[in-house]
Amino acid sequence: MWVAVVGGNLQGVEACYLAQKAGWEVVVIDKKSSVPASGLCDSIIHSDVTLESEGGRWMKGVDLVIPALEDAQALSCLNQQTQAADVPFAFDPKAYAVSSSKMKSNRLFAQIGIPVPEMWPDCGFPAIAKPSNSSGSRGVQVLCSEVDYKRKEAVENSFKDWVIQEYIKGELFSVEVIGSPGNHHAVQITDLAVDEHYDCKRVLAPTTMSPEIAVELKRFSILIAGALELKGLMDVEVILQDKDIKVLEVDARIPSQTPTAVYWSTGLNLVRELAGIFLSDSERFQFGMPSPRGAVYEHIRVSPGLLEVAGEHIMSRVDSLHAVEDFFGANEAITNYTPGSDEWVATLIISGTDREDAWGRREEAIRDIRRKFELSTYYDRGPTR
Repeated sequence: MWVAVVGGNLQGVEACYLAQKAGWEVVVIDKKSSVPASGLCDSIIHSDVTLESEGGRWMKGVDLVIPALEDAQALSCLNQQTQAADVPFAFDPKAYAVSSSKMKSNRLFAQIGIPVPEMWPDCGFPAIAKPSNSSGSRGVQVLCSEVDYKRKEAVENSFKDWVIQEYIKGELFSVEVIGSPGNHHAVQITDLAVDEHYDCKRVLAPTTMSPEIAVELKRFSILIAGALELKGLMDVEVILQDKDIKVLEVDARIPSQTPTAVYWSTGLNLVRELAGIFLSDSERFQFGMPSPRGAVYEHIRVSPGLLEVAGEHIMSRVDSLHAVEDFFGANEAITNYTPGSDEWVATLIISGTDREDAWGRREEAIRDIRRKFELSTYYDRGPTR
């Protein structure tokens, strides 16, 4: 099968990696000449998909188009172009229109009774401010006091189009939901760790969440997917406050990071499952969930004398990532490392019989890398609050 992944940044890396694991031929479409996913595909075509004439250059013969970007104009153009060419488009525009806006998402949550952090101004300080139309950690700011609020309010134009909520210090989790209306499945819950910029640096599986709370999270997630009438794949991120789940955000598009962790833990390829929804004549599908193995997925940056665990933003700043098996003790890595390099980044992927075994293998891999490259300093920072 020939699959076009549109967008070569972090979502594109995820889509290409799992598409190749499915055994497909992959072409990346991106208007930039150099992108991180260019080393994880069979070919790359430089094209601006917002130009109507461009679709004909690369869409002929493509079996499926997978969008891996968050540009509203590009997504709208792709939707129109794929419909005109009668090429399946693995995307749900209506669900994405809600999930891409934190304001719209929060209104939906309120309508269906989904718990979220308390909203400003009732929440007091500290509070966390997020641009409504960004995802992940982009633009996130912590407001510690009234003085801090007023100072940042002036810079951010009165926080117009921002969502401000209670700052909660707790454990972070993610779960993917896949399917079509009336047939949604909440997949494996994964545990998340973030760096000092609130950018996800590590995904661990299986979860340490209690079975009772896990059942509640999956119930909430399927309720959200049903309200969105989701056809495709959605990511739900939550924080656990004591024993209460609070939903932080949803993203009805290809997530980065967590699908690969799920793949290494369970063998379930969410990109393959996503394709099945849009290529099958049937709106219904079923899949089994194998017993999970342990998996650790994390990003590191190496420079002379230093190994740093950091958020995924470090992976977006390099070109031509490639997959390497048996990478200094990791089962596999997605990296720009080449022999002789003293500055490089890698996403380490480590599997074990269970989570404890996987973490032990991760510790060994970090020690081996530090020893081989003589890295005396090690940083693994988290939020300061």
